[in-house]
Amino acid sequence: MLRILQVLDGAGATKVVAWDGEGAARVVNGVSSTYDLAVQAIATGQSLAEKIAELGQGDEIDLKNAADEKRLALPVSHPDPAHFIVAGTGLTHLGSADGRDKMHKAAQAAEKPTDSMRMFLMGVEGGKPKPGEAGVQPEWFYKGDGSQLRPTGADLVSPAFALDGGEEPELAGIYIIGPDGTPFRLGFCLANEFSDHVTEKGNYLWLAHSKLRQAALGPELLIGDLPDHVEGTSRVRRGSEVIFEKPFFSGEANMSHTFANLEHHNFKYDLFRRPGDLHVHFFGTATLSFSEGVKTEPGDVFEIAAAPFKLPLVNKLTVAAATSVAVRKL
Repeated sequence: MLRILQVLDGAGATKVVAWDGEGAARVVNGVSSTYDLAVQAIATGQSLAEKIAELGQGDEIDLKNAADEKRLALPVSHPDPAHFIVAGTGLTHLGSADGRDKMHKAAQAAEKPTDSMRMFLMGVEGGKPKPGEAGVQPEWFYKGDGSQLRPTGADLVSPAFALDGGEEPELAGIYIIGPDGTPFRLGFCLANEFSDHVTEKGNYLWLAHSKLRQAALGPELLIGDLPDHVEGTSRVRRGSEVIFEKPFFSGEANMSHTFANLEHHNFKYDLFRRPGDLHVHFFGTATLSFSEGVKTEPGDVFEIAAAPFKLPLVNKLTVAAATSVAVRKL
């Protein structure tokens, strides 16, 4: 499978790299970023692969060396991060539904299905419509703009006021909006949809607050379709010890919605079809260390890996210094 990466050179300049996952990774000629590549492909009516083949490739890039030196950047970025919208969908995997249901049942001490489980079951029943049809709408949340995104090797910084900083290993789709408002999917990447699960557990209506956190994207943007079944491993390291390790499953075979249905309900809003904007959409998780009783600490390292991705997503948890915000009258 073709994959696109953005790699920084020794001077900090971005190089767009194409790689089949096996042979040499080489710089794509004539483009300054993945965003530039996508804009050019749309303008000429070509796929990303066709545009790369037309432009040709040059210097070979040592990806292991780049990873060791923390030069693997986000696979895509926008010249103005405010035009990179970060959002996602929860309760699309059975593991997430079970964990959320237990959390909210404990809070309300009731035996009837919680809204979380009802939302998941609605997806099971109506989240995979026939092609061209719209199915049931999923849960949806907003995480911020492109300034919230971190590449592999970078710290995930939790606010000082946060009650938790926990990993959410999952897949994410990357999109660009064409000049006529058409959304184009560039591809898929590994992701850590980092969240505050203690805040969410306190009150479901705090879900929006719990999601306004940074998130990490893996270095590879996989072009084309993903396998129906994606299986990986999520682990948390504390020093030399692995304090959590568990497989996670994704892909449409393990989801209650199709990617197309999740995409439809995101891009049905005119607000999210603004020409030139980038979008990342997180597709939900099935595995959480928080659900297993793990309380993360500053310095813990999150490691997420899954085939067909070749490179892992690795980030360390840190906590920002406390700040105060005062609103002044003008």
